[in-house]
Amino acid sequence: MPENKRLTLPEVYPVFYEYIKRPENCVGGDYHIIIDECNVKDDHVRYCLDEARQKEDKLGIVLGEMLLRLTKTQRSKLSSRMYIPCEEYGYKG
Repeated sequence: MPENKRLTLPEVYPVFYEYIKRPENCVGGDYHIIIDECNVKDDHVRYCLDEARQKEDKLGIVLGEMLLRLTKTQRSKLSSRMYIPCEEYGYKG
């Protein structure tokens, strides 16, 4: 898959829910400024991705790379999903 190809939200949901269901990420982890506070600019994602890279958080890195391939509108929608339970991915909200 080309690195610059836009993703759809359904493509990101599995990684997103896997990331936020970790106890240490219950309020968004390194991506809390995006997930919890809805800061959705590319610079915000890059900042969070750098944090994940410094911690060698493989799932966090994958999520950040995926977030960069979403539009700001998609990121805003994804942020609002944190509070919607999704039993399919084990997230209890």
